[in-house]
Amino acid sequence: MWSDFFSVLETITYKIYTSIAQLPDSWDKVAFQNAFLQTPYLKVLEESAPTNMQCFYIGIFEYSELIGVALAQYLNLNQLESFGERDKCFKTYIRNFVFKNFASHALFLGNNMITGQNGYTFQKDINSETIGQILVQCANEITLYFKKQQIKIHIVSFKDFYQDCALELKQSALSTMYEFKTQPNMVLELKPEWKTNEDYVASFSKKYRDQYKRAHKKFEGIETKEMPLEDIIALEDRIYELYYYVAKNAPFNTFFLSKNHFSSFKKQCGDRFLLIGYFLNHELVGFHTLLLNGDTLETYFLGYDEQIQKEKMLYLNMLYAMTKFGIENQFRKIIFGRTALEIKSSIGAEPIIMSGFIYHNNKLIDNYFGKIFPRLEPDLVWQQRHPFK
Repeated sequence: MWSDFFSVLETITYKIYTSIAQLPDSWDKVAFQNAFLQTPYLKVLEESAPTNMQCFYIGIFEYSELIGVALAQYLNLNQLESFGERDKCFKTYIRNFVFKNFASHALFLGNNMITGQNGYTFQKDINSETIGQILVQCANEITLYFKKQQIKIHIVSFKDFYQDCALELKQSALSTMYEFKTQPNMVLELKPEWKTNEDYVASFSKKYRDQYKRAHKKFEGIETKEMPLEDIIALEDRIYELYYYVAKNAPFNTFFLSKNHFSSFKKQCGDRFLLIGYFLNHELVGFHTLLLNGDTLETYFLGYDEQIQKEKMLYLNMLYAMTKFGIENQFRKIIFGRTALEIKSSIGAEPIIMSGFIYHNNKLIDNYFGKIFPRLEPDLVWQQRHPFK
């Protein structure tokens, strides 16, 4: 799409790509610390991104050397039938109306499909002011690209920064934008003394050991299986049905995965991507997915049959299974993401505040964004649990 390099500083330039085939050969060397920026995952997006999403891949250069990579995503919310069907109230109807009419064309600098600071990475130290300038200029360039296609980008969001990084960005290029904090990222730091799953369970207070035992007793009759690519393809319709049920009942959604997303993920990422199936009487009734990202275990999308979930405490048992895998395979931490905060805290995950920055290209709306945005967020009422002794 873009044939030219764009200058940020005298020595720093960037280039925007629309195809994985265009990327520099050294891309994965620069992105080695984050699987969500490496080409196998980016190929998953290219093959099976949500139908209302278009991805852009950004290479950052010092002179002619690639030193950083970043991801941007355009979302057309007009193509969504639903933003989520769990909460049916007046506030939800107002929120959906506002998004459809005033924020339907959205540009994200970062990955809107996952939680965490996964929007960019550098192989050398770059100050936050330069990073901010790069992100803003990329956003402006992509906005102009859509303008030439007679598509007006309504909102631009720079998403998911940890607090120290957000503070630095707020003091530089993103200083004029509205900073927002949505649901926290639930993260479980795996303690060095947890050598086995039994060590983890033994660290619970009596109340939460009893919860663990009760969940496992309810789980009787369920068989679990790590599914190879051929099984994922064979059960693709059922997997998508289970995923879609959970997704449409979320409090808010800006996309739905393509049906071939999970098979594409397995095909591109191989043993680094796991899809664990849950079977009752040989029928798939649930699944969860994991991505092995260095010493971090990333939980990804899941799905389940609602009736079986209630009878068998399926979701809670999935969380325990993810934690057991993390401990037994010596990961440092598990990223559980947003949503279901209370039940995730009951297995030991802690809330990590994430910030984003956003602006509206209509200056009048942008001036009032600080008052408008909080009214559009789903209500967040939850009690943090503390399961350990």
